[in-house]
Order: sequence, then C-alpha cells, then structure tokens
Amino acid sequence: QVQLVESGGGLVQPGGSLRLSCAASGSPSSINAMGWLRQAPGKERELVAGISRGGSTDYVDSVKGRFTISRDNAKNTMYLQMNSLKPEDTAVYYCNVEDVYGQAYWGQGTQVTVSS
Repeated sequence: QVQLVESGGGLVQPGGSLRLSCAASGSPSSINAMGWLRQAPGKERELVAGISRGGSTDYVDSVKGRFTISRDNAKNTMYLQMNSLKPEDTAVYYCNVEDVYGQAYWGQGTQVTVSS
C-alpha cells in the first residue's frame, strides 16, 4: 500500500509560478512510474506530466516548456514546478503513482487557480 499527500496548490496570477509536491508513504520503495494529472470543471481528467523510476519524463503539449516534473527517490517525493501559469491551467491536480505490481494510487487532489 502507498499513501500520497499533495501540497502546494493555491491562487496565483497569470504568469506566476507554483510548485506542487507529492509525498509517498507506506511502501514507497515499490513505486515505479509517477505522474500528475489534472481535471478542470466540466472536462475530463488529463495526464499533465509523467516520470519513470529512472527519471525519463513526458509532458502534455500544452505545458511543455512551462512545467517541470521531478522526483527525489530518497525522499519519496515528486514535484511539479509550474511556471508561466495561464488561466487554462486552473484545475484540481492529482498525484498518481503505479507500483511494480501495476497497482495505481491517487492523492486527494490540490486546487490550482490562475486568475487576476
């Protein structure tokens, strides 16, 4: 079992920055891939960024060049640095991990609001 706790969301003006964190506990050594997904009101949940155990990353086109995903395996924590935020980035952001057995786990979600 893996438990995930997210932090770092909030209200920011367009062009601003936020850093989300996702701390894993329980059996973090079993974690394989990690990622951030988001869901805006009235829209489907979408994968924003993913990172493998070895550090390979992938991003949805809309955030490339603005968001950076990273992980600290020693601290069992994943981060999402979000720069040049736009109103369309407003959503609830969820941390998601998959363990080596293929089991997926979700965080509780953190609200990011980009507005002037």
